[in-house]
Amino acid sequence: MLFALTAASAVVALLLTGAIAGLFYGYSVSVMPAFDGIAAEHGIAAMRSVNEKILNGRFFASFFGTPVACAVTGGLLLALGETPAAVLFFAAAATYVLGAFLPTVVVNVPMNEALAAATVPADPDEAARLWAEFSGRWTRWNTVRAVFCLVSLLLVGLAGFVWARS
Repeated sequence: MLFALTAASAVVALLLTGAIAGLFYGYSVSVMPAFDGIAAEHGIAAMRSVNEKILNGRFFASFFGTPVACAVTGGLLLALGETPAAVLFFAAAATYVLGAFLPTVVVNVPMNEALAAATVPADPDEAARLWAEFSGRWTRWNTVRAVFCLVSLLLVGLAGFVWARS
């Protein structure tokens, strides 16, 4: 029974980590460049809309669930005596928290809130300046989140491999 629960938890951790890594990666390589390619006032409006709509259960499941699923799987693996795989799951959780969760809370969300509160300038050049200041910094930090999520995903995959070989 414990083995089956651990296996299910590992699958959930893998899926959630992959989902959030893909979300952040997709923003850095396609969504933000697309928003940068349209008129600034439209980019601002689109980003505001995304920031409202992303606050849903599916996003919350992957954003908050990833470190929980990784840590739970690590704990279950410890109970099974699978310490090397457990350590890798704990490392995946820590990597995610430090490189994706914290930057979201400290940088990206406050930037989103500031953009939501900003008055979009009527002057297109001023709107472009506002968007450029937001987009460049936001995308850099989002790319940091994507990289750390991908490292977490790699650690989850490696943990599964190590567990399977034991």
